[in-house]
Amino acid sequence: MNTTSVSLNKFVAGTGICSRREADRWIEAGRLAINGLTAVKGNRVAEGDVVTLDGKRLSSKPPPVYLALHKPAGVTSTTDRKDRDNIIDFIGFPERIFPVGRLDKASTGLILLTNDGDIVNQILRAENDHDKEYIVTVDKPITESFLRRMAGGLPILGRRTKRCTVEQLDVRVFRIILTQGLNRQIRRMCEFLGYRVRTLKRIRIMNVELGDLPVGHWRKLSPDEMSELDRMLRP
Repeated sequence: MNTTSVSLNKFVAGTGICSRREADRWIEAGRLAINGLTAVKGNRVAEGDVVTLDGKRLSSKPPPVYLALHKPAGVTSTTDRKDRDNIIDFIGFPERIFPVGRLDKASTGLILLTNDGDIVNQILRAENDHDKEYIVTVDKPITESFLRRMAGGLPILGRRTKRCTVEQLDVRVFRIILTQGLNRQIRRMCEFLGYRVRTLKRIRIMNVELGDLPVGHWRKLSPDEMSELDRMLRP
């Protein structure tokens, strides 16, 4: 085996066009080719190989872009341009970027966007246990039992959620810090206990805070934020 080769999904993610997970889906769909031959899972890319997506050669990796957006309600965390509420058209950034993970359409708050597929893979890897912090308003008064059971873990989607930090802020408002990202996790946890989420706002991902960034606005991550993020993501 060529020791300088890399896995195809890593090569594609390294161009900044998508995450490794998305690259795997493209391989399965037959959209990627190496030197004119349709790629399959397990393929590797060596120096001099030509990789194409839908017949178009993938260009070299552009300069990295790391953005923090205060997502409003109604915007979908997808790159699918067929969805008229997609986050890419909403942000209107001149270079190709994609969201790191998801935030429900009805939810607001911090979401990161980048063209760096490797960092997406690192942040989303569940075993890294990276904090995500939310402020949640529910439809009725919060009880001690609710706080205790939310923090201790609940059975949703065929598994038990990890223990987490929960703190009451007001009669119907609480703060929660998760280290996993199951589909609609907070909403499902609340529903399991007989509550409905009225508003859900993410205010932090790892060391990156939403702060006073206005709704619908975005900013670039600072050098200090990037330095700390890199430190936290190191194996």
